[in-house]
Amino acid sequence: MEGQTGLKMHFCILAIITVLLGSLGIFACTEAHAQRVIADRKAVTRSSESLSAMLESYCEKYGLPAIGAAIIKDGRTVAMGTAGTRKAGQKIPVNSSDRFHIGSNTKAITSLLAAMFVNEGRLRWDSRLDEIFPELSKTITPGMESITLEQLLSHSSGMPADDDPLAERLFAEAYMRENDNLSDTRYWALSRWISRPIAAAPRRKYSYSNMGYVMVGAILEKVSGRSWEELVIEKIFVPFRLRTAGFGPQSSLGMIDAPLPHKIVDGKIKPMMSGVAADNPLFVGPAGTVHMSLQDFARWASWNAGRGKRPPQLIPAGMFVKLTTPVIDLPIPGGRRDLPERGGYALGWCEAVFPWSKDAFVWHNGSNQMNLAHIYIQPKTDFAMVLMTNIGNKKAEEAFGLLAEELYKKYSDR
Repeated sequence: MEGQTGLKMHFCILAIITVLLGSLGIFACTEAHAQRVIADRKAVTRSSESLSAMLESYCEKYGLPAIGAAIIKDGRTVAMGTAGTRKAGQKIPVNSSDRFHIGSNTKAITSLLAAMFVNEGRLRWDSRLDEIFPELSKTITPGMESITLEQLLSHSSGMPADDDPLAERLFAEAYMRENDNLSDTRYWALSRWISRPIAAAPRRKYSYSNMGYVMVGAILEKVSGRSWEELVIEKIFVPFRLRTAGFGPQSSLGMIDAPLPHKIVDGKIKPMMSGVAADNPLFVGPAGTVHMSLQDFARWASWNAGRGKRPPQLIPAGMFVKLTTPVIDLPIPGGRRDLPERGGYALGWCEAVFPWSKDAFVWHNGSNQMNLAHIYIQPKTDFAMVLMTNIGNKKAEEAFGLLAEELYKKYSDR
């Protein structure tokens, strides 16, 4: 998602990365467990109407390497499909258990973690930076000290945007911190960033901030004494049974075991093997480095469409309402079919109004410029859609805008 538009995640940096975790599987399965996983996936597929033929036409028309989509109603996947290849130029068919990158849809995961901490009494929505990091009182600037957890999660803190020169330097320098764990790097980035002057009064101006979510990650790490990645695995991936979920590039090093990310280089589609340029730097994980399969993304969407009332029961229903209630209006550029015509930003989610639906969606999108994922939820009717592809260009955005409308009109009233 991009800073002022709040739509993509983009970091203009050149650096060296030495650790890539994302391609590694989270769950080591015994043979018996693996059999259960396979059986579960087959059951989901058998009970769902196939979308593959429809998706194949989108691949061909918009030049997408691969695409996946799922429709979820009343907790059940009613339609699902994939089309295309893991790597452009080769015929390696994708399937619904293949890992795709979800980009800034990770923010809803970070927000749910924060809600769990608030529910446990370990944080408050109005917890301030100076309360959580008193040791930084000498370097924090006026205005920064009173920024709250809620303001960071809603991009309403008044901090400078991600295109601030210091933010770009921090992202570049982070690669050189060779003795850091990711939690160390997040704390270091926060300690440097809070020396910047505030750009606007809180809740007066929407300013999309990936740095803000890095700071939330640092807050959760400070309070718990554990890394954001550890918390996500224990409190989100495992309870939700997101067996394919992980961090960073969706494919393993040296392997094409997932749909590779693709970018346009010199006018041509280039597949990106797992490596230095295949994702954003891992320390920005709380803002957007998670990957998972279409099936797991559908499972995540189903839980949210049910307002968190289905297992796992992690937060009270009222707190789910809090996560999805807008805090600040979204400035939305016109002329994009994939974007809502109006909306507001909540906590890791947007309230989004599209012209083809009379009811608003709880919605988000995510892209690291090489992948694209959208999630559309209407809790009122327990309905959800998820769309995923392994390229993040304008054609993919256009395709998603048309596909979402087509799928909604076909399945929302069933």
